[in-house]
Amino acid sequence: MIIRPATPNDVPAILDIYNEAVLNTTATYDYEPSTLAERITWFDAHISRRYPIYIAADVKDRVVGWSSLSEFRSRVGYRYTAEDSIYVAADWRGQGIGKLLLPPLLGDARTLGLRVIIAVIDADSAASLHLHELFGFERVAYLKQVGYKFSRWLDAVYMELLLERNVPDKERS
Repeated sequence: MIIRPATPNDVPAILDIYNEAVLNTTATYDYEPSTLAERITWFDAHISRRYPIYIAADVKDRVVGWSSLSEFRSRVGYRYTAEDSIYVAADWRGQGIGKLLLPPLLGDARTLGLRVIIAVIDADSAASLHLHELFGFERVAYLKQVGYKFSRWLDAVYMELLLERNVPDKERS
């Protein structure tokens, strides 16, 4: 398995993996699949803001998973916090791909001067909760029935990883 930064050529495969999760899982609370144009815009925005996107590729260079950091909230006071996302192709889940995709995000978060990474995870996703715990994330909030998908109410767990103390150069007003 090769883990590498995503390129524009990887966007269609990233889209396919995400859209499968939209249609068949509660890994995202989206209902409608994204379009290629929307995912290209997402990719370009991440690259322009220096938020990393990684892919996992098998020996045939087939993208089987991806991970990214994204803006947690748009207000300036949250600029040292990011949210992570990890998605794995349905036929590759449970094979340790997430364990390969999370570490480069942690390294990049430190390089970018981030202080906190947040993971928002469906409460029934034991594998994702366990993955994040393996890397030191702690459960900090349990939100009851905040999502609705597949004709049922969904609970979300917020997990947090505090990175080593990054001190801002200066405070913006």
